[in-house]
Amino acid sequence: MSEANPEPRRRLGAYRRLWPYVAEQKALLFGWLVFLALSSAATLALPAAARFMIERGFGQTDPALLDAGFIGLFAVACVMAFAGAARYYCVTLLGERVAAALRTRLYRHLLTLDQAFFERTRSGELVSRLAADTELVQTVVGSTLSLSLRSVVMLVGSTTMLVVTSPRLAGLTALVIPAVILPIVFLGRRVERLARDSQDRIADASAIASESLNAIHTVQAYTREAHEGTRYVHAVRRALATARRRIATTASLTALVILLSFGAITLVLWAGAHAVLAGEMNAGVLAQFVLYAVVAAGSVGGLTEVWGELLRCAGALGRIAELLDTPADVVSPARPQALPRPVRGALRFEGVGFHYPSRPDRASIESLDLAIAPGETVALVGPSGAGKTTLFQLLQRFHDPQRGRITLDGVDLRELDLGDLRGAFALVPQDPVLFGASAADNIRFGRIDADAAAIEAAARAAEANEFIAALPEGYATYLGERGARLSGGQQQRVAIARALLRDAPILLLDEATSSLDAQSERAVQNALEHLMRGRTTLVIAHRLATVQKADRIVVLDGGRIVGEGTHASLLAEGGLYAELARLQFTA
Repeated sequence: MSEANPEPRRRLGAYRRLWPYVAEQKALLFGWLVFLALSSAATLALPAAARFMIERGFGQTDPALLDAGFIGLFAVACVMAFAGAARYYCVTLLGERVAAALRTRLYRHLLTLDQAFFERTRSGELVSRLAADTELVQTVVGSTLSLSLRSVVMLVGSTTMLVVTSPRLAGLTALVIPAVILPIVFLGRRVERLARDSQDRIADASAIASESLNAIHTVQAYTREAHEGTRYVHAVRRALATARRRIATTASLTALVILLSFGAITLVLWAGAHAVLAGEMNAGVLAQFVLYAVVAAGSVGGLTEVWGELLRCAGALGRIAELLDTPADVVSPARPQALPRPVRGALRFEGVGFHYPSRPDRASIESLDLAIAPGETVALVGPSGAGKTTLFQLLQRFHDPQRGRITLDGVDLRELDLGDLRGAFALVPQDPVLFGASAADNIRFGRIDADAAAIEAAARAAEANEFIAALPEGYATYLGERGARLSGGQQQRVAIARALLRDAPILLLDEATSSLDAQSERAVQNALEHLMRGRTTLVIAHRLATVQKADRIVVLDGGRIVGEGTHASLLAEGGLYAELARLQFTA
């Protein structure tokens, strides 16, 4: 028979995913457990010390015994202080290291996932998982989990000592245990559901903020600051409302458990007091029992307070585990075939058919055959949605075709190591991507080991040296997030310098000069023409004037090749290319 509600147990089972990270920190784990045992033992010794003073010190009016009792009590306090501080140090540092290792592994895994994953997942939500969820894990491992284990140890130890001290009163205490446990089970399930909802709403708010801030130019250009602010406020309010319900439920649970626990202590104390009056028990035994009962009740209350946090962290771990368990659809083969050296750059599409996972009912590329010779410059033209950019993505194996194959120097791309394959390409996208780093670091992204002279040479070839040198700190100037301190044309020239520095055998130019003014375009075009010599080059062009010198022009429409030849031959044939040329050159 299955359990009535296995969900909390299943959710708490997510903590097993933390063990490999915790096990790596053997010294801190060992220190935490040792000092936890030492501090718990010292705490459990206090009631026994109190009983000793009552029975031996106060009862016999012997100053020496009384002094010895207080000295022993202070010694126990010293052990508690040292062990408590050491336990805190070990477990807090353990939490920091575990969270750092988990965050690093998650980020590295995300970097390996394919483009299809990022098409269906919001980047803001991923950032929330990296930040909020791992921060919650750090808090729980570094604090909550330690308090939970300490409460469990203290509850077991104090319960054992209750039985040893007075079996009769312990039996009376056991009668009220169900009244304490049932609220935890009942309200704990609601806390668990609200904890997961709370984390989800926080992720939603983070996603909205990330989306708006990444598109801040568009937001401000359309004066939608108030609208986006309202969207975020609504998301935060939804998160706050869920958090309020979770906090209220947890507070109610805590109050109820404390009330019931100390109600039980009061009942036991009442029964014990009558036993002392009747001569059936001495005051020292009663004091010891009451102190152990207080420790037990406090432990139960402590477990109640942290239960919600444990479930929230379990939910966070579950979401992190889902990401870590997400496989990449595009991976390197187990035994990759070596790419011939030097790379010649011969490309071939053989019966390629492809549709994006997000649009399975619409083919982006259909039955495409195309051969590109080493060193040839091929321009891809056609209307938007014709499949030009898709061919670039297939060449770099951001996606794999559902039909047919693509080869590089005769080797199927799926047989190559991803690093070797993508290392053969240098890409200049239509919308340049710059990082929040210096100008030098942005160019160096093309070749990490490049020195300053190589970086400057690439910048000069891309007509970028003049404006970079004029920046406040030259090549060391921070360009802002997404290159916000540069104009569109300047961003494009930095991206071109990056591609020049990479010096790859195959160039992919996606309308690489689209953001340049006429003077800069001519200079960069000359640099690109020099770079393209002896290299295979594919150029996506919307402006036909930029591709008239290409060795061959391939016209795409609806994922199919509808024309192929030189500029002059395609004009003579008529068709789509001639129509595009007529619209551009006669406008």
